[in-house]
Amino acid sequence: MAVSKKLLSYLDQKKVGYKMLKHRTVYTAYDAAKTMRAKSDQIAKTLVVKADKIYLLAVLPATRRLDLGKLKKITKAKKLEIAKENVMKKVFKTKPGAVVPFGGLYKVPVFVDKTLLKVKQVIAGAGTHEDSVVMTGKNFLKAVGEATIADFGSKGKKK
Repeated sequence: MAVSKKLLSYLDQKKVGYKMLKHRTVYTAYDAAKTMRAKSDQIAKTLVVKADKIYLLAVLPATRRLDLGKLKKITKAKKLEIAKENVMKKVFKTKPGAVVPFGGLYKVPVFVDKTLLKVKQVIAGAGTHEDSVVMTGKNFLKAVGEATIADFGSKGKKK
């Protein structure tokens, strides 16, 4: 599957510098880091989260886990959960695990963990399991668009 023209057009409209990177098929941020020989903290993983009745994107480095408790406080949602895989197909019109972090494409709120912005280059999925987009942290933030920058990730094992 090729990178969508919609994504490329979106990035060009945002006037951000980026480079497309083709790689072997990967399904996890960890595998993406290994495949691209990149540091795991450069890999932006994008999670679809349901907050009450809306969907949002939570973007954080591959080295961190989503802390639903922290994100719940930030969003002030009563109920917060990771969206089911079928939501990615129905709502986001993409394969599970291939949602891009650019909320403007989906018209949904984006939350970026502040630790992701400490790296010089960010590598994010480009809508397929074989393509990624590489850009500076500054360009990444510009491409994401309106986003809430906050601390909602945690290190360590899942509880």
